Amino acid sequence: MLYRELLSFEDIKDDPYIKEFILWDINPEDLMKPRCKLTESGIEYREVIKGFIFYIDTLSKKPTVYLMKHTINDCGTTLAIINEVPQDLIVEALVENRDKEYFGMYPINSKIKDWLKKEMGMGE
Repeated sequence: MLYRELLSFEDIKDDPYIKEFILWDINPEDLMKPRCKLTESGIEYREVIKGFIFYIDTLSKKPTVYLMKHTINDCGTTLAIINEVPQDLIVEALVENRDKEYFGMYPINSKIKDWLKKEMGMGE
């Protein structure tokens, strides 16, 4: 799938492929870990990360939820800015995940995850 411009939240809601391959429990720092490292027992490989990841970006004036596409080749592309997420949920997630900040990026928390799933019609 090629995306030439940022998607809207409506686009994401209507895209079954994106919804199927959302990685709900990946943190921004997980994306930056090396593919392999040398340990006492030999070379250790990290799991391949391929899919769509929601995260909070704080580099602009207002913290906002973004959706990133991450490929098997470790290439990440921003697909959408989700302005619809209530700001109080974002602030709560930032406080909850203050120790998981990575270059201005934070993982979403369970409340944002639940809100996104509800808005996208993805029941558990």
